[in-house]
Amino acid sequence: MKAAFEGYSFKLSENVTRTKVYFRNRYGIELAGDLYVPKGAKDRLAAIAVCGPFGAVKEQASGLYADEMASRGFAALAFDPSFIGESGEEARNVASPDINTEDFSAAVDVLSNMDMVDPERIGAIGICGFGGMALNAAAMDTRIKATVTSTMYDMTRVNAKGYFDQDDSAQTRYEMKKTLNAQRTEDFKSGTFARAGGVADPLPDDAPFFVKDYYDYYKTERGYTERSLNSNEGWNKTSSLSFINMPILQYSEEIRSAVLMIHGEKAHSCYFSRDAFSKLTGGNKELLILPDTVHTDLYDRKDKIPFHKIESFFTENLCQGRSQ
Repeated sequence: MKAAFEGYSFKLSENVTRTKVYFRNRYGIELAGDLYVPKGAKDRLAAIAVCGPFGAVKEQASGLYADEMASRGFAALAFDPSFIGESGEEARNVASPDINTEDFSAAVDVLSNMDMVDPERIGAIGICGFGGMALNAAAMDTRIKATVTSTMYDMTRVNAKGYFDQDDSAQTRYEMKKTLNAQRTEDFKSGTFARAGGVADPLPDDAPFFVKDYYDYYKTERGYTERSLNSNEGWNKTSSLSFINMPILQYSEEIRSAVLMIHGEKAHSCYFSRDAFSKLTGGNKELLILPDTVHTDLYDRKDKIPFHKIESFFTENLCQGRSQ
């Protein structure tokens, strides 16, 4: 199977240009991104760093979001997080709550130093698992003036506690850590990293709806790309270890900049956004729950994704000199 548009799962807008960008985070890891800019733009632009979903690449949903925001007048940088897609390093297909949060700040670094970008007008969009990372970055990085999360996952919570917190016990976590650390031993012995497998294919007859939802995006022409972990062999089996032990969003209540959280009412993951939003403080925070909308609808369904709302949110909050 091949992605529909020269490696991308979406068509580039006619009024937008796309350019490769390479930059390093503070750990020295080179990140690869696509910069989307409205054609003919002359003024210094407000800019948005975009990443996600978790296990996806910039040729999928993050690129689609960046393309759409560029068509609405913003510069938008969709990037592959560390160890994924075209980004470095030697270790592949692994994630880190710390490094992946840092990846957003690294994107802010490069945007802040582009001549076409106003460094005082930078925001972030995080999709799925990178919604949690974007929110975590907003708690740390005061240069991020506005943040949108879309169909957000808290990856540290789901790894440590399971879906709907049904595995939230010290004994369950201990057994999981035993299994993962035994896998580390085997990986060292073999000199490779065993992969967990992407989205199940073929789908088992008894697959829950959210697995079917992921299949419909990652395993079909709708969203498939060759670099996507979820479309192919998945993450390294040991990727969960740091997520079990290092929860994010600990200081999310201290975010002073504006936040818009978007989720589908029928998404299995909606509780992540509801609970994360309940911790936020201040009058510049909003939770938008969309009726008749499931998790992956907000990956690419332009009739479902409220881009007009996202545009107005960033227009209002990415203003020169706005106090935080």
